[in-house]
Amino acid sequence: MADSGPARRTAGAFDIRTIIALLFVIYGAVLTVVGVLQPAAEVAKAAGVNINLWAGIGMLVFSGLFALWVRLRPIVVPESGTES
Repeated sequence: MADSGPARRTAGAFDIRTIIALLFVIYGAVLTVVGVLQPAAEVAKAAGVNINLWAGIGMLVFSGLFALWVRLRPIVVPESGTES
């Protein structure tokens, strides 16, 4: 098999999208747990909508989409050569 050129390097963990996805996973997990454990009296104050649960689930879905984006379209880091 012929080599198609220099090896591609990706940003990996240093891709800002990965960091954003990780933060949304953390915040989404916290809100989901708070929404599940929230008393019914607190839900009644918000017109019967468990906003913490829905916001947490939304954040988890959003972070999953970001992770999918990172996986499907990785950022390629250019090779640094010794140019004069």
